[in-house]
Amino acid sequence: MIDLYTWTTPNGRKVSIMLEETGLDYRVQPVDIGAGEQNTADYGEISHSHKIPAIVDHDNGRSMMESGAILLYLAEKAGMLLPADEEGRWQVMQWVMWQMGNFGPMLGQAHHFLKFNPGKAPYAEERYSGIVRRLYGDLDRRLEAREYVAGDVYTIADIMIWPWASRFEWQGVDLGEYANVKRWYCTVAARPAVQRGYHVPHYTADIPMP
Repeated sequence: MIDLYTWTTPNGRKVSIMLEETGLDYRVQPVDIGAGEQNTADYGEISHSHKIPAIVDHDNGRSMMESGAILLYLAEKAGMLLPADEEGRWQVMQWVMWQMGNFGPMLGQAHHFLKFNPGKAPYAEERYSGIVRRLYGDLDRRLEAREYVAGDVYTIADIMIWPWASRFEWQGVDLGEYANVKRWYCTVAARPAVQRGYHVPHYTADIPMP
């Protein structure tokens, strides 16, 4: 049994979607970050950064923080969604790192300035709007000849990236301008496990559709 400590954010949804895809037994431990529940001393023993998501695997007593590390751990535990061959594995890994170093952090900054603080920092709004467009362009070109991000097979690379793309409205992005991303986004959104995992720890709204 795995305890999942999470909230309704893109990083949290990565792990709940992954758990639904793998079928591993888990139970949800909501951590309301708006109420500051991530800042308790007890939670700090599980996630040293005091961020969500985190897991505790009661099969071996291991606790894990950082969504990318958690997805890699779960992929190896379940034996799925991460190719066994060297070429396929490294194709996935580079896009996992791309999400962790680019798509997530930069889109998060766009949310801060474009959605939550509009009009306060014109330079930042222009900067992050441009970065968002560049990153969606990178993703669109990658998907031009591939069904999924790492190739023709659905992997943790898709699970890492998709929840951040699901906030395209917050980023001021029209997915209609990125036809390959739109096609991929809708394909992933139609997966039953994605639909279940999106609504963990609770329903907030329907999955945004372009």
